[in-house]
Amino acid sequence: LPVVRPLIAAAWAGVGRVSLPGEETAVARAAFERRLGARLTRQAGRTLVGELHAARAAGALEGNTSRERFASFTAAAGTRRELAGLFARYPVLARLLGQSCVLATEAMREFLVRYAADRPLLVETLLGGEDPGPLTDIEMDRGDSHQGNRSVAVLRFAGGARVVYKPRPLDQHRLLDECVDWLNGRVDGLELRTARSLSRPGYGWLEYIEHRGCSSVTEVDRFYRRQGALLALLYALEGADMHYENVIACGDQPVLVDAETLLHSGLPPASTAGPDPAADALNSSVHRTCLLPQLLIGENGAVDISALGGPAGEAFPADGLRWVGVGTDEMRVVRGPVACERGRNRPLLDGRAAGHADHRAALMEGFRRAYDTIDGHRTELLGPNGPAARWAGAFGRLIVRSTRLYVTLLEEAGHPAVLGDALARDSVFALLWTESAHDPTRQRLIEEEIRDLWSGDVPLFFHRPRETTVWTARGDRLEGALPVSGLDAARGKVTGMGEVDRHQQEWVISATLAVTTANTAGAGAARRRSVLVPQPAPPVAPEASRLLSAACGIADEIAARALHGDDRVNWLGLERVTDEHWAVLPMGAGLAQGYCGVALFLAQIGALTGAPRYLSPARRVVDSLSGLMSAMVADPALSDAVGPGALNGLGGIAYTVARLGPLLGEEPVDCLSDSLAALEIAALSAAGEGGPGDVADGLAGALASTLAVWGSTGFPGSARLADSLAARLASGAGSDPGSGGSGFARGAAGTAWALLRYAGIPGGGGAALREDAAASLRTALARSLVRPRDLTWYDGLPGTVMAAADALPEDGAGDLDRCATLLGSSPLPADLSPRHGAMGVLEALSVLAARGDERAGDALRARTGELLGRVERHGHRCGTPDHVPSPGLLSGLAGIGYGLLRLAFPTEVPSVLLLDSHP
Repeated sequence: LPVVRPLIAAAWAGVGRVSLPGEETAVARAAFERRLGARLTRQAGRTLVGELHAARAAGALEGNTSRERFASFTAAAGTRRELAGLFARYPVLARLLGQSCVLATEAMREFLVRYAADRPLLVETLLGGEDPGPLTDIEMDRGDSHQGNRSVAVLRFAGGARVVYKPRPLDQHRLLDECVDWLNGRVDGLELRTARSLSRPGYGWLEYIEHRGCSSVTEVDRFYRRQGALLALLYALEGADMHYENVIACGDQPVLVDAETLLHSGLPPASTAGPDPAADALNSSVHRTCLLPQLLIGENGAVDISALGGPAGEAFPADGLRWVGVGTDEMRVVRGPVACERGRNRPLLDGRAAGHADHRAALMEGFRRAYDTIDGHRTELLGPNGPAARWAGAFGRLIVRSTRLYVTLLEEAGHPAVLGDALARDSVFALLWTESAHDPTRQRLIEEEIRDLWSGDVPLFFHRPRETTVWTARGDRLEGALPVSGLDAARGKVTGMGEVDRHQQEWVISATLAVTTANTAGAGAARRRSVLVPQPAPPVAPEASRLLSAACGIADEIAARALHGDDRVNWLGLERVTDEHWAVLPMGAGLAQGYCGVALFLAQIGALTGAPRYLSPARRVVDSLSGLMSAMVADPALSDAVGPGALNGLGGIAYTVARLGPLLGEEPVDCLSDSLAALEIAALSAAGEGGPGDVADGLAGALASTLAVWGSTGFPGSARLADSLAARLASGAGSDPGSGGSGFARGAAGTAWALLRYAGIPGGGGAALREDAAASLRTALARSLVRPRDLTWYDGLPGTVMAAADALPEDGAGDLDRCATLLGSSPLPADLSPRHGAMGVLEALSVLAARGDERAGDALRARTGELLGRVERHGHRCGTPDHVPSPGLLSGLAGIGYGLLRLAFPTEVPSVLLLDSHP
């Protein structure tokens, strides 16, 4: 833009004379002008467009076309008079533009001096001893800017060669070199490579790695075997942030090109309920490396940012800022989808990305071989004379927050509304204080973060792996900011390595690979890998002892997977975060996917068997729930965020607390009181904001859960809350019963069922409510019977049948007569869990049988024998991606185990899917 040209010219003049040939000086100037021009335009663009619109509205633009009027504006805006007026109106903008020019000048002068001095060494070390010819291009913005507008640059020479300039020390890259050499010497045939480097004081140069394809499937296999070995090495070295931009696939070699976060102990995440052992386990697992799939999810879908996945040209999940009408007097900024840059991290075969789906065995083999090698030689790698100790005094980068958060803050801080007053711009950056409300460690860093943001940089912090001190981008020290040094963290990690830990890491690998959509068949189309279907198993006699034995096997597995902290227990699980996406996460508190469902199963089987190994973790869950519920009541916003539902919200938590008390022989009065108070907060908010009315997330689930609490405990206030919830739910019951589907968890069947349960208690709403709800449930059942092949309990026929069989009167449920035959004759799903699998079908048959349906009873016995035969022969197949074992209730092990207990002891074990407290 003409507006910024005078500033760019003045900035280049400040660079001064450089000892380069004339043609290279011209190349450097062009690169400088491109980069600074883009930066100044980003900073001033929204303000200038606002001025453009004001001038157009005032009729002050000249020209007959939109483009002519734009040109007249930009020409006038670049004059001394107009710039002076602009800067007077927006003094903060004037400061930012001037500061950017000064910083760009200093960074460019520094770069050119270093290049001129190091060129002979570059030729000798990185370019094979052959002069590459004159410099022809410099890509100055290959990464975020830090420390005064400094960023990575790629230099291209006339002969085609390229090198990479890194404005920060390469000490950690040299650590990687030594560790890779160490591993190569102990794993036969590994031959993992790194990028060659030239390390200089405070900066360095790196070999440019080309993204090259593989010539065969064998080479792709070799790539993933090496990727697995690299994963094991980074795991042992406490590596972090190795996302898709930091790894390049060069033939059959995954080459790490940005190694500055090794021996990275990191800052602990803040937690409302205190330290979470499952979160700690995930944060210290192979997952933290970011080599394994990690989804970012937003309004535009999801994208995998890991080194194994990476974008394939799709939109970034969150909206960004982009320009429309560029070059016209209607130019404006809009918020919308922004494309992600395609990564160079995946191997190519025949010109197409070869994802990991068909090469998981190779990846796992590489991981195991490297893991076992490191475990067997741990003192060599991390002992006093090993490579890690040698480089423990070198600076590494410390990741404090997501770079995306910083970028978003810088975007919002460029709005014209905050460029006239520095205090207004400070208020944008003050959001960091809100983000760190419960995080005193990060609060210590906020002032430094804001200083960097004011400079237009992404904040940067450093640490030395042998210390707990944090250094700022300006060299200031924050003593004791880290809970443990990076070297000690790595030594603790390696000390804990062994067969048990390896199995845990292999589960994380399997689970994250299962949930990713990174394996693409081209054009962003996901291709699922093939999964073996087990051979049919013959049915067995469904004896209670065999069912209990199978349930105990599941409970033992869950107990073995438990992660214990000082004050609580938790599990890692596969969690459905949207209808389309799953993630590996520490379990939350919900009934369907969280530790409440797991604890309920363990407490139930513990009550039946008396085994302390089941009861103990269930008791620890109650202890952790007490603190969480207290925090929910103290901060209503937390209750609002969780919601009132029975499956995913506070309704299910209150139900769990009420159930756990009798099973454990305890009376968690305070916890139950707080859970009901938090539930009321969330329900009132949902009702006032037109929130969901369903069982899973909304008011129907809140009502059914409250009725269960009232029925089992008679807890003071629960009846009043049930009245309030029923009134709100009934007031919205006049809408089309099928508008949200006819199913149980999210549809009309569940809403009508909850109202019928309320209508069945003394003083519960009267005949009119009962008749309306019954009519709605019958309609939902009829609609489900239109699609009888949908055997998912959550949204399909089994859930609707269960609700109707439980709540409709004997003389008002004619359609139920067909249901036992339909459910008994349809093949059972391969998935055994309740949500979409076999246990949901068997629960519907169980409720029908309890109603006196003989055909349902016969089908239930036959189907129970079939299911038990599968469990005994093939194990328990969860309803998760690739059937990866996960502890949860609706899709995981706890749901299968609880279902087995229901089938074994129907008169002793209440239906959790019906939120029953008594059989």
